Amino acid sequence: MTADDSYGRLDDDDYPAYTMGRAAEILGTTPAFLRAIGEARLITPLRSEGGHRRYSRYQLRIAARAREIVDQGTSVEAACRIVILEDQLQEARRINEDLQRRPVGLVDKADA
Repeated sequence: MTADDSYGRLDDDDYPAYTMGRAAEILGTTPAFLRAIGEARLITPLRSEGGHRRYSRYQLRIAARAREIVDQGTSVEAACRIVILEDQLQEARRINEDLQRRPVGLVDKADA
């Protein structure tokens, strides 16, 4: 991989650029919190060749939302479930909006 390839990935929200320590620092939390939300299957960090966890910006945004909820007094497991449900609701709304924009009669049978 060349330096140009690496620079191109800096704009990729899914590129696992952050170590656990750096991710925890950015979020103002502990590595234990990141492990806990990983165990709750909210995020699954990629692993480096050496086996170290690596997080993407997208995963950090999800972790930050979970941390907000935990900071309000909710358990980690419940916060993870809330974030998952919020994500599912957002996706359902997006699909609904897409379907509503289609002219009447163009909805596929598979979509109905």
